Amino acid sequence: MSFAEKLKEKRAQSGLTQADLAWKAGVTARTIQNYELGTRRPSNMVVVQKIADALGTTTEYLLGSAGTLIVEAHERGGAKAARDIDALVSEVTGMFAGGTLSDDAMDGAMRALSEAYWIAKEKNKKYGRRKGADKA
Repeated sequence: MSFAEKLKEKRAQSGLTQADLAWKAGVTARTIQNYELGTRRPSNMVVVQKIADALGTTTEYLLGSAGTLIVEAHERGGAKAARDIDALVSEVTGMFAGGTLSDDAMDGAMRALSEAYWIAKEKNKKYGRRKGADKA
């Protein structure tokens, strides 16, 4: 189940309208609407935590481990990093689809790949060309 589906389901179970949830979470009703439509995702964990609190649930339930990695990547490195991690997560999920990997093992694999991404990004920054380096 996706973040959008879980959000909509929990909101309905709580008896809240989109406007009610938005007010409780400190976001706009349009934001909740976009989240439920799946056209947008939260870009930081603070917002997800406020929504989870308003719904009496956890961020882990709403996002799942893959979604948590993507939101954390957005916080840490912006939209491009979130897209990169989303692609990695999709690849890992596809690679083990239908396999015998437990949920914990899958989460561990995704976290390890995410960490490898950040290590590689840091190394690339360290050894990348500097602006103005060819000017002499």
